Formats: sequence, structure tokens, C-alpha cells
Amino acid sequence: MRHITYLHQREDWTQWQWSDSTLLPLVSRVRLLQGSLLGKLSTLGFDLNAEAQLDAVTLEVVKTSEIEGEMLNSEQVRFSVAHHLGVDMTGLPAPTRKIDAIVEMMLQATSDFNQPLTLEQLYTWHYALFPDGRSGLYQINVARFRDDSKGMMQVVSGGYGREKVHFVAPSADRLADEVDKFLLWLNTDSHSQGNLDLVLKAGIAHLWFVTIHPFDDGNGRLTRAITERILAQSDNSTQRFYSMSAQILNQRNDYYQILERTQKGDMDITNWLVWFVKTLELALIEAHQTTDKIIAKAQFWQTHRHHALNERQVKMLNILLTHFYGKLTTKKWATMMKCSPDTALRDINDLIEKGMLKKSEASGRSTSYEVCY
Repeated sequence: MRHITYLHQREDWTQWQWSDSTLLPLVSRVRLLQGSLLGKLSTLGFDLNAEAQLDAVTLEVVKTSEIEGEMLNSEQVRFSVAHHLGVDMTGLPAPTRKIDAIVEMMLQATSDFNQPLTLEQLYTWHYALFPDGRSGLYQINVARFRDDSKGMMQVVSGGYGREKVHFVAPSADRLADEVDKFLLWLNTDSHSQGNLDLVLKAGIAHLWFVTIHPFDDGNGRLTRAITERILAQSDNSTQRFYSMSAQILNQRNDYYQILERTQKGDMDITNWLVWFVKTLELALIEAHQTTDKIIAKAQFWQTHRHHALNERQVKMLNILLTHFYGKLTTKKWATMMKCSPDTALRDINDLIEKGMLKKSEASGRSTSYEVCY
């Protein structure tokens, strides 16, 4: 009798089972969040809508690479995303060819969500990730399946010398058939699959493709691109306003643990889907908070549209209204704006007089400031 360690070794592999009674309440919560987010965004003008999408896609591209240990320059990513969305981002550094290709891949994954995903398209995406044919110091097979010439594909986490093996992927001789089977299922209308909810389909697709692991490298990023594609179908929108990868990164240890447990379990993947849907829920909650910040920022500038400000003040206020962490002090202003402490204090006092900043009530030993909403 053949010893079975992983899902893909089972004869009924891909005959997924799950508990509707457990999952449907979670899916309903996610669907409400999706609908209310898209409703909120539909009330925004073009500029604010584009800003929300710019934030979300930039976050997704940066975080999906960071999960794999690759740190992309976020400003270069933002410039590339803005360029592809037709948004002016003058002043940001131009992206590398590789960053531009990755951004184009992620945007294409969702912009063509109603089109079948082909093997040729997967190869194109893989080439975008590794245009020079190398992963770090190593030459890899690009735009073709792995051949296992250096041993079976192991799915691991952890840095060099601290790797933890979570499962072993199917052997190379199975890949063509396995990917064909996956793409056939992926491209089949969900109504033909027992009205499979697209949120659950995204979770199943994620598990299925990451299990196959058909390439030498980049499988995680391709998995998340496919996941984004189905989530775009679930939103019925090419525009992306939330980042699943950011939430996976926040819970990376939990992600690998549930993935390993699922790989070593049976065909009931309820626990995996619960984890996936709850992670998506967190991504949507985060997106709601980000959208609220964008709306608050727009209202702030509308309120203070008559005030004359210098370039430093405008730049710092925009940071404070979106992506500022910690307390704003005179020293921090001077450092971030590359000016003297005296200039920083004059800038701050001017904004206080105009009712745009105020002293924080809990300043501690050094005075700190916050925005007046």
C-alpha cells in the first residue's frame, strides 16, 4: 500500500470538500464588506478613486514580493503603478525594467479577469518575474516547468540556514497534466461548478496552484496573482482596492502552518478556507480604513483650500493624513523635510495659526503635533 504524506499523493486529489455551514456566514461577511467598499468608492471622484487604487496595487506588489524575501523600492513601484493607471506621479524615482514588468503582470492579472487564463499567459508572467533568467545568484528555468534535476521541489519558509520544509510538491513528470487540470477548472464558469462562490474559488485556487508549485521559483507570487484574478471576478471589477498579500505577510507564520496542516490532511479543506476567508476579511477592513483616510484627506484640503502653504508643509500634511506612524515632533519634521529645526518650528507654528495642526494632548517630554480634522 502506497504511503500518503501529502494531498497530491491521494487518488482523489483535487476532489475538494468543505463545510458550507461553517463557511457561508464568513463568506456573507466578506461579501458585505466587498459591496460596501465598492459602494463607498463609487461615490468618490476620479482622482480619489485612482488614489485608492494606486495605494492598494502598490501595497499588493510590494508585499507579494516581500513574502518571498525580495524587497522592492516602494516609490519605484508607486511610479510604475501610477504610470499604468494614467496618474501623474512627477517627482518619484523611475522604476527598473523588472519592477515595471511585475507591476504590469499584476495589473494584467486583474484587468483581464473575464478572459481564460492560459499556460502561455502563466509563462509570460513567470518571465516578468525573472527577465534575466536568474533567481538571486542562481540560473533557473524561466517560462517553462521545473525539471527537478536538483531534487524534488520543497516548499519552505525561513532564511538561509533556518529553512523549514512544509511539504514536497508533485514530481516534475506530473506537472503538465496537473497544470492543465488546474487551468481547465479555473476557466470553468463557477455556475457550472455548483454555483461555487468566487471567494471560495479564490481560496481553492490558491491552495491548488501553490500545491502544484510548477516553477523553479516565483510560485508564491504567481499563486497570489491568480488569487487576485478570481477576487477581481468576485468584485466584478478590474480595479483593486485591497491587498491580500499584505495580510498574508502580516500572518506569514500562520499562513505556512495552515498550509502545512492542510497538505498533511485529507480532502476536507474547511480549515484552510476559513483561514483564507478570514484573512480576506482583514484585507477588506484595512481597505475600508484606508479609503476613510483618503476621504478625510480630501475633506481636509477642501476645508483649507484658501490657505497659502509652502512645499514642505503640503508634503508633510499629506504624509500625516495618510501614511505617518508615531508622533510628529519638530526634530522629526526637520529630518523628514531636510530643513533646520528652526525652519521646522516656523512651519509648524504657521500651520497651528491656520488651524491645520495642533499640539497633542499627550506629548510627553517633547512637544508633538497632530492634524486638526
